Amino acid sequence: MAWTPQPPAPAQIHPAEAHRLAAAGEALLLDVREPEEHAELHAPGALLLPLGDLGTTRSPDAVRAAAGGRLVLAVCRSGHRSQTATELLNAHGVPTVNVVGGMRAWLRDGLPAHRDGCRCGGAI
Repeated sequence: MAWTPQPPAPAQIHPAEAHRLAAAGEALLLDVREPEEHAELHAPGALLLPLGDLGTTRSPDAVRAAAGGRLVLAVCRSGHRSQTATELLNAHGVPTVNVVGGMRAWLRDGLPAHRDGCRCGGAI
């Protein structure tokens, strides 16, 4: 059977679907906010990689390795920084989708979040 190229992943995903994929282990949730923001509030299992570090102290290859072949879902506070991270990672061949509305939308949708210094997701 001949190889058939897959259509590109959508550029955006809603928080509920992002949560479902990450919880099922089908995607890596990448928090691109600052460490203080992540420590204050973050989605369960989200790995921290501040946008300012992406491409400087941490390369897209580190994200690719952490994802282990899974889709990367970038999240920030409102969806702007994560959109920038999505574009950068996709340009480097790391399939990435932006979580629309960021953590603000995540909370509005009633999805689980860790608060007050929990560092349970780790960092890249």
